[in-house]
Amino acid sequence: MKPVKVGICGLGTVGGGTFNVLQRNAEEISRRAGRGIEVAQIATRSPKPQFETTGIAITNDVFAVATNPEIDIVIELVGGYTVARELVLKAIENGKHVVTANKALIAVHGNEIFAKAREKGVIVAFEAAVAGGIPVIKAIREGLSANRINWVAGIINGTGNFILTEMREKGRTFEDVLAEAQALGYAEADPTFDVEGIDAAHKLTILASIAFGIPLQFDKAYTEGITKLTTADVNYAEALGYRIKHLGVARSTSAGIELRVHPTLIPADRLIANVNGVMNAVMVNGDAAGSTLFYGAGAGMEPTASSVIADLVDVVRAMTSDPENRVPHLAFQPDSLSAHPILPIEACESAYYLRIQAQDHPGVLAQVASILSERGINIESIMQKEVEEQNGQVPMILLTHRVLEQHMNDAIAALEALQGVVGPVVRIRVEHLN
Repeated sequence: MKPVKVGICGLGTVGGGTFNVLQRNAEEISRRAGRGIEVAQIATRSPKPQFETTGIAITNDVFAVATNPEIDIVIELVGGYTVARELVLKAIENGKHVVTANKALIAVHGNEIFAKAREKGVIVAFEAAVAGGIPVIKAIREGLSANRINWVAGIINGTGNFILTEMREKGRTFEDVLAEAQALGYAEADPTFDVEGIDAAHKLTILASIAFGIPLQFDKAYTEGITKLTTADVNYAEALGYRIKHLGVARSTSAGIELRVHPTLIPADRLIANVNGVMNAVMVNGDAAGSTLFYGAGAGMEPTASSVIADLVDVVRAMTSDPENRVPHLAFQPDSLSAHPILPIEACESAYYLRIQAQDHPGVLAQVASILSERGINIESIMQKEVEEQNGQVPMILLTHRVLEQHMNDAIAALEALQGVVGPVVRIRVEHLN
């Protein structure tokens, strides 16, 4: 069979890695795909002399790739929302299959893109959009297809995980580690997407859709960052037998779907609690398989390229199959997607870590316990650090049993209303991930 001709849009970190791996492993990839794969055109904004592109058409216009009649598959690696969306829709309109690593594009515009792809009978593949080189989308969509998925929990942003690891292992401040992450290239000059949980929420939105068969609903994901965490919180968690991770959690309940990203205490003996540095990990709990853990490099030139090319091989294999019998984009057939609602964070249930700065006076603990008890919040354990007194206040560390977020919000408001007795309350959710 004649080779499949591919156009790569974007020759940055991931695009360059994809091109290199395709060239280096051309024979092995062709053996797996069943036919040759040829890079016929590349769109890049500036020359990239480090790549050997002799004989390949080069353009600075990504839309020229999408409209090139010689191209069978467009690989979108330009990133962002606007140009990427226009490029992908143009490629689909011209009957081309698409492979993308763009989690923001899929999370925000995926419903529109998949509908158009179905109309045109083409595939949009996006394994590399979540967790870099970890093939977690294929694992959930295909490997765990016999299961009713109960929950998915993941460390799916390497920058945040690097920061929390350094804070725990070396006692460094958030600001200090963030500056190093930016110097190392782990974090952007504007790190908002990473440290505020937006990047992880993009990825979690995609995982939730595949796990539960629901439309993509990024706008309903709850996000909370790690900027307010202190080394004290990290150390207190460690003393209680926990690690703090910036976790994405998607959980199916009878009332709806929880979709949330926030700092989370995880028991230190859990495998996912020991995922450190820039590494990623995703746990999936199914009713038949139980809990499985997928671990690996969540970003980087060649790990992400590995997932891009795995999608490319899948598309090439499927090009000769009946379009109606291909694996659905979001795992479930489009007319079988569920209307199960996404729950607001106030309706989610969790255990909690509370750090309360309180006056070191008799009766204060009883006041705190009374406020919690009135709202049905049971204390699991308590720790006080008298030696760390500041301005007449000492930190009181509480772990609670599971309770609705709304009840905890009410309790915190009542505690902070005890002006002069209790200072601001720091709250971190706890997940045991059994």
